[in-house]
Parts: sequence; C-alpha cells; structure tokens
Amino acid sequence: MCCTYLCNLFDAFKPAVSTPPSYSPSDSVSVPSDSPEIPLRPRFYVPVLPRPSRKSLVLAVMLFLLTLCTCLAAGAQFAAAFAKNQAVSWDEFLNAFSLFYKNPAGLLAGLPFAATLMTILLAHELGHFFACGHHHIRSTYPFFIPFPSLIGTFGAFILIRSPIRTTRALFDVGASGPFIGFLFAVPALAYGIAHAKIVPGLNDLPHAGIVFGTPLALRLLAGILHPGTAPGLLLLHPVGRAAWVGLFATALNLLPSGQLDGGHILRSVNPRAHRLLSFVLPIILVALGYFLHWSGWYVWAGLLSALLFLRKAPFYDDTPLDPPRKFGALLAFLIFLLCFMPAPILISQTV
Repeated sequence: MCCTYLCNLFDAFKPAVSTPPSYSPSDSVSVPSDSPEIPLRPRFYVPVLPRPSRKSLVLAVMLFLLTLCTCLAAGAQFAAAFAKNQAVSWDEFLNAFSLFYKNPAGLLAGLPFAATLMTILLAHELGHFFACGHHHIRSTYPFFIPFPSLIGTFGAFILIRSPIRTTRALFDVGASGPFIGFLFAVPALAYGIAHAKIVPGLNDLPHAGIVFGTPLALRLLAGILHPGTAPGLLLLHPVGRAAWVGLFATALNLLPSGQLDGGHILRSVNPRAHRLLSFVLPIILVALGYFLHWSGWYVWAGLLSALLFLRKAPFYDDTPLDPPRKFGALLAFLIFLLCFMPAPILISQTV
C-alpha cells in the first residue's frame, strides 16, 4: 500500500531568467563615491502556476469513486466480521464483492469504514496539495488507487510537477500530509476503541487466522478507554479499523528514505543523514520481514531501493530550518513512533 506523493523531477521546471545585455571592457559605469556597497543576491521569479487540467480532475473523481466502491466492499466485510466477533472473515471478504450485483444495498454496511478511511487519506493528500500551492509548487489533484483487497485501496498520491526550491518548502510539503492525516485518524481510532468488543483469543494467530498489529497510539488509547484489557483482545469497530489503516499508511509514508514524506522531512533537516538512511533502510526492512515473517517489508525494501535511482533536484535556497520547523521534525518522528508496527499483519499458515 502506498499513500504518498511522487515527485516527477525529470521534467524539472526552470524559472525564466533574462539574459543580461552585452558590454565591452572599455565601457564605464559611474557610481557615486558615497554609495554603500550592496551585495548582489540571486533573484527568483515565482511563477503563477496554472490549475491542474480538467482531465486530471475528471480522472481524480473517477478514481475516487472507484476506490469508494472497493472500500465499501472491504468495509462490508469488516462489518460482517465484527458482528461475528472476528477480526476478518475470508468468506465474507469474497461475498462482499458479490454484493455489487446481488444486493448493492448491502454495501451500505461498509460505509462507516469506507467514509472514515477515505476521509483520512484525502486529508493527508490535501495537506500536501495545499502546501504545494502555498509554496508555488505545481502539483496534481489527489489520485486514489482502488484495489479489491482486504482494505479496499492502495492509498492515494499526488504528483509534483515542479522542483521544491527551498529546504523549508520541502519540510512543509513533506510534513503537512502526515500531520493532518494523523489528526483525522486519532479521533476515529478513539471511537473505534470505545466501541470495540473484548474477544478472548483474538491475538492468538492459530485460533484467529489473522492478527493485526498494535501501534503505540492504539495501546495508549486502549489504556485510557479500556484500562486493564490487553490491546490485542480488542476487536475494533470498523471505524477504528479504518483509523488503523490510516495510521499504517502514515507510518509507511514517514519512513525516512527516498522521496517519501519522512525522506523529505529528514532531507530538509540533514541531507547527509537522508542519503545514509536511504541506503540502509531497505536492509533493515528485509531483516524485519525475515525475522517477523511479514513479506510486505520485502516489497517496501524493493520500492525504496528503486527510489534510490531517481534524481533529486538541488535546492535554490538551502537555508536551515527555523526552530518551529525543527520542532515539527521532532513531532513527525514522534508520530512515526506512535503509528509504526514491526509486524502490521500476521496470517496463519492454515488460512
């Protein structure tokens, strides 16, 4: 699953610079003797960016509606499993997609999950979109990725069509999505925990068949709303399961590598550390996949390795981050810790 935005840096936008008039060495320019010396500074021309095309808007709307359909089917499966005190029901997963032609009204049971998840993902991508607009960076509308999977989607992304010119703009664009998405996910997670069921054996992999990981944010909220109950025994309401997916997407996007959100944040703070972690992190993910038996980390290790071959546009202004943004970088790391799960989904070999 990928809920991030991609940078198209091969067609880099270049600001227009006028050619200075020619002159000969004999030309003289009179300068008042009492005039102060003013150092020359580079001048940047901020373009007026065109709105994304209507075709891209139509495509974004179509993908949104298709993703809504696949998320409704996934949500209907979670609703049916929740009623049966199960985390996931593979039979209901297959039956949910048959509702499109057998009983479309039955898909309404998946609306709480679908609406919550798509709101979190849309908030995340709109955070990037408006941050790009604030810094005069050309970008597309958010594009959703429909996929008939357990969660109904591979996330969403925006395409960035022009270079990010300053380190501060890079931080703002990278951090805006995870911050806003996390703010939307936490209340939904609290609702899902408050309306959760306590199901003995839910975290027993051979018995349950599939076990979802427990991020730190869920553990903290469960300790407040269900004190004394092991978080692994809480069967989340479908709204809470959608929030869980939102936290999972946030953690993936905040991985400090490449052109992910976390990579942009780290590069704005320390480009050298960004280069080092971009090479080391795929190795770490392969180790996690091997020792924790979640093959998804192999996919992400391959994706991050592929991102190493993408060219990174240089900055026009590498002014260090100001104190509020440095604090924001620390806050982004904290959000990553709250959302990250070493083993997000474990599936029994007997399933």
